[in-house]
Amino acid sequence: MNWQAAVEKTVTGLGYELVDCERSSQGLLRAYIDRLPGAVYPSGPSEFVTVDDCEVVTRQLQYVLEVEGVDYARLEVSSPGLDRPLTKPEHFARFAGEQVALTLKLPFQGRKKYDGRLREGAADGQWELVFHDGKEEQVLGFTLDEIREARLVPVVDFKGRRATKPGAQPQAQVPAQEIGGLEE
Repeated sequence: MNWQAAVEKTVTGLGYELVDCERSSQGLLRAYIDRLPGAVYPSGPSEFVTVDDCEVVTRQLQYVLEVEGVDYARLEVSSPGLDRPLTKPEHFARFAGEQVALTLKLPFQGRKKYDGRLREGAADGQWELVFHDGKEEQVLGFTLDEIREARLVPVVDFKGRRATKPGAQPQAQVPAQEIGGLEE
């Protein structure tokens, strides 16, 4: 069994999805794992990969890779991150409706890179990316064979808590006397 098959079999056997795995010439073997929607995990309920999940997979991979005789200097197991790659048809189905950055193998209308909202196409195996070109909305139809890379576009809100309007009272006021004996 080659190293990729050993990693895939181990990760899926533990109930996780292997999003991607790579190996560098310096001996680094890296695996990206994700939790399957609806599955129950020993580390508790969460839709995101935890450190405990990575530890469980790392320990099991160490044993399997030693038995299989896979030579590596360092093993890393992590989540795919906010900008996770979409590599399988199941990924595209799971993340339909999300913002995606797409790179085509061949240029279309002079471009290879597109950012937009992913949606399922009319035909089986067809996908569409709805993007804005200037002011008007356009639709790019594609199959998975036509793309070089697809990644989720992270949507992060840096606004934080909203400031109160001048003169407005804070939502919850606690008198100073009730806060651990504070007095004025």
